[in-house]
Amino acid sequence: MREALAEQGFGILTEIDVRATLKEKLGHEVEDYLILGACSPLLAHQAIEADRSIGLLLPCNVVVRTDDDPIAVQALDPGTMVTLTGQDALKSVAEEATRRLDDALSALTGGRN
Repeated sequence: MREALAEQGFGILTEIDVRATLKEKLGHEVEDYLILGACSPLLAHQAIEADRSIGLLLPCNVVVRTDDDPIAVQALDPGTMVTLTGQDALKSVAEEATRRLDDALSALTGGRN
C-alpha cells in the first residue's frame, strides 16, 4: 500500500498500529489493523490555502486490516471535506485526492475496486 500511495504523490505522516496499541493498553486482541496517515504535500497545501481549518480533516487516513482471510484496504472519500466544510474552493482538491487514492487502490487490486 505504501508504494501505491507513493506512486500517487502521497507520503505516510503517521502510522498507528491499532492491534499493538489495544494489546498494550487494554490487553485486547484484534486482527491486524493499521491506520496510515497519507498526505500529498501539493494537495495539502492547496487545501490549506482554501481553508485554514482544513487541517482538522488532514491527512487522508487509509486503513489496512485483515478481514478474516483477505486484507481490506479502505480510505475515506476526500469529498467528505467539501461536504463538512461547505467550501466549494476545496472541490478540485478533493476530486484530485479522490482520483489519486482510487488509482492507488486500483494498483493493489489490478484495476478492480
